Amino acid sequence: MPVRIRLQRHGRRHHPFYYVVVADSRAPRDGRFIERIGSYNPMTNPASVQLDFDKALSWLQKGAQPSDTCRSILSREGVMMYNHLLKGVRKGAFDQATADKKFETWKAEKDVKLRDEAEKTTAEKEKEKAERLAKEKEVNEERAKQLAEKNAELNAAAEAEAKGEEAAEAKEEQAEASEAQAEGEAEVAKEAEAPKAKEDDAKKADDENQKKAEN
Repeated sequence: MPVRIRLQRHGRRHHPFYYVVVADSRAPRDGRFIERIGSYNPMTNPASVQLDFDKALSWLQKGAQPSDTCRSILSREGVMMYNHLLKGVRKGAFDQATADKKFETWKAEKDVKLRDEAEKTTAEKEKEKAERLAKEKEVNEERAKQLAEKNAELNAAAEAEAKGEEAAEAKEEQAEASEAQAEGEAEVAKEAEAPKAKEDDAKKADDENQKKAEN
């Protein structure tokens, strides 16, 4: 029967997770499978792969055909490369030791490349995080500045209002003092005029009595 190495989808919506399976090509994508040989998570950066190297290689040698995505996964993990080298050994192009040495060299270079990509991704994430934090700090500083300016305006307005009230109270007190002083002066003047009025009345009475006596 035709056998395929393909992905079987799992996970929830918008968060897919895949099993790498060996299945009959006529079976539904997420249906029954012959054997599970690994997993693939595209949601991580870079994508994470867990693969049973020996089982994948064995199925390739039995004639299983990988899907396009699985071919990329097998190439990344070195299964396709090692299978190609084993074909060279069977054809007599080189011996097993040479094939293993070539594969180890390729694997080391591939690991360095993957590590560099991971470090680059991490550096980019750190840079993005630093830029985001710097932007948030700038926004917070601007908000703090605006709040300080608003508080300063409110304090200035409150101080001006307080000074206005103090000035009004002082003016009112001054007016009351002036009024009290005027009343006091009027009272003093009235008291000073009272004896003179009595004296005038007495003089007027004497004049009237004298006129009556003369008559």
